[in-house]
Amino acid sequence: MYSVSALINVFMLLMLFFFILATLGQFMFNGVKEGQAINEYKNFQVFDRSFLLLFSISTGEDWNRIMYDCSLTAPDCVEGVTCGSEFAPVYFIAFILLVTYVMLNLFILVIIQQF
Repeated sequence: MYSVSALINVFMLLMLFFFILATLGQFMFNGVKEGQAINEYKNFQVFDRSFLLLFSISTGEDWNRIMYDCSLTAPDCVEGVTCGSEFAPVYFIAFILLVTYVMLNLFILVIIQQF
């Protein structure tokens, strides 16, 4: 009960990271419309789907396949359908490290600190 306010602060920080990275992903990977894991529901076309895609990636679901879909560049891609960015591995690995290791440990730290 004592740690609820601190947990809300950590949660809001996590949502800020999700907002920033969803917007960045929307600008970087807007051209990827289909792939092995990218489809009409999981994509970076609009902000809400980008945000939900990052949430599913944070659970560990197919993040490497999504990264490979977003990292295709010319001449291995179809322009406007499967072309992503060469910075996709940096983006996805940084996201995974930030969310799974830093933020999860921050949640645990807040709970243990109040315990």
